[in-house]
Amino acid sequence: MYKNPHSNNLLLNLGIDSLNEMQETASDAILNDANVLLLSPTGSGKTLAFLLPIFELLDEYVAGVQCLILVPSRELALQIEQVWKKMGTTYKVNVCYGGHSIDTEFKNLSNPPAVLIGTPGRIADHLDRATFKTDAILTLVLDEFDKSLQLGFHEEMSFIISKLSKLNKRVLVSATSGIEIPKYTRVLNPTILDFIPSEETKVNLSMKLIISKEKDKIGSLFNLICSLKSQSALVFCNHRDAAERISGALNEKGIYATYYHGGMDQDERERALIQFRNGSMPYLITTDLAARGLDIPEMKHVIHYHLPSTEDEFTHRNGRTARMLASGTAYIITHESEKKQEYINYGMPILKVDNATTLPKPPEFQTIYISGGKKNKLNKIDIVGFFSQKGKLEKGDLGLIEVKDFISFAAVKFNKVKDFLSNIRDEKMKGKKFKIEVARKVIKKEE
Repeated sequence: MYKNPHSNNLLLNLGIDSLNEMQETASDAILNDANVLLLSPTGSGKTLAFLLPIFELLDEYVAGVQCLILVPSRELALQIEQVWKKMGTTYKVNVCYGGHSIDTEFKNLSNPPAVLIGTPGRIADHLDRATFKTDAILTLVLDEFDKSLQLGFHEEMSFIISKLSKLNKRVLVSATSGIEIPKYTRVLNPTILDFIPSEETKVNLSMKLIISKEKDKIGSLFNLICSLKSQSALVFCNHRDAAERISGALNEKGIYATYYHGGMDQDERERALIQFRNGSMPYLITTDLAARGLDIPEMKHVIHYHLPSTEDEFTHRNGRTARMLASGTAYIITHESEKKQEYINYGMPILKVDNATTLPKPPEFQTIYISGGKKNKLNKIDIVGFFSQKGKLEKGDLGLIEVKDFISFAAVKFNKVKDFLSNIRDEKMKGKKFKIEVARKVIKKEE
């Protein structure tokens, strides 16, 4: 007898009235079939499509991990955890990933969660150490499994799956079709749910070409950003050092930009994403790491400073805009010396931006760092109360608040930050003195 999330508060907690067609179909298939392959574009709601049936499959009388969700990146792990927590179930969830405190994970797993989310490397490490039992794990989800394969996690995933002897349900999720399913997954004759639209059906995405006169395209990128009427954008490039260089060059020109790539420390990556999410850094210069699996808002503008080598990655980048019924624009900046990519139709409209030089408006918010988080018994309500009462902030002065394990971040109106910091200088929150200051910006380290 299933618990049927439609009859309780799960959707209400998520602020959703009803499921879309893909989510309805996927939920039914996952509940009823042993092997499911779900193909659906970025931003279509795949996470909820598998979390709702997982909730129905959990047994409240079983102690231990019942569902394991493997993901290619820590960001995706954290995003899935966040959705599960918003659902408001009574079942515990934990995440394990490289860069996260292993001691914290040991403590979390000593009282095992019903749902465990993690990256293949870290989960394999825990299985090696036998920090959690696998005998109650009946359901396995491989989210963005194509990306895990692309990143070379074959050995770790094969090892993990070999340890799950009681599995009776396997769910593979991807935004890319045509991926060969490895034999070690033991996914045989899956129910295939293909919701990836053909190119003809994606009418909400418009494409524009910018021809750069200079081989170094920074000037054209600057002009393009100046033409976007202060709206935020994701800028994709192909290399980590390029992301840092471009971000630095834009900052020198007066644009509030930060960068994001896989070579950064975990706390720096989180800091960059938080500043982008809360609007204090409206332009994120990134590698393909941000093309999928990140919890960032719907974008109206995606800019290809470099084009990726494959059409799949190009599609994933563009999936950051024109989601569902929204519209968006993808811009390609090119120079005559660049190699033409076969998957691009260069007959698209050309956008001239040479005369756009008016800087975007400065960000409305600035990010404030707090040296305490969930493990220090701090929550959003504590922060809102302290910032309002001691910091003398009005309701509209406070933006997005994010509480991590040991640190937190809050967006405060730019023009209120100085007085706010002065007001709280000698104040305690919940009886303790926390360090509260303007969050440092992620900047390129000197060689």
